[in-house]
Amino acid sequence: QVQLVESGGGLVQAGGSLRLSCAASGRTFSTYTMGWFRQAPGKEREFVAGITWSGSGPYYADSVKGRFTISRDAKNTVSLQMNSLKPEDTAVYYCAAGRTLVFRVADFGSWGQGTQVTVSS
Repeated sequence: QVQLVESGGGLVQAGGSLRLSCAASGRTFSTYTMGWFRQAPGKEREFVAGITWSGSGPYYADSVKGRFTISRDAKNTVSLQMNSLKPEDTAVYYCAAGRTLVFRVADFGSWGQGTQVTVSS
């Protein structure tokens, strides 16, 4: 079992940067694939970035390639560095963990509570 807690969301201007962190706990954390997803109002939850338990990848959605970076950090954390933010990046961002090698919402069994990211024009 894995427990996840996101932090780092907030309000930024377009072109700015923000770093999200996901604190994970659980003895089997190292065996889980980790991913970041986001959900905007009226939209379905979508994949943003992911990295497998073995370190394969990382993988990114086309909409964030070249701007976002996912990484596994010390202290059992997974981070999402977001640069060159755009208003369309506004959403609730979720950290997720799963025993999977693909990055579909349905394949992840553990989710954080979400953190709001708002990008103003």
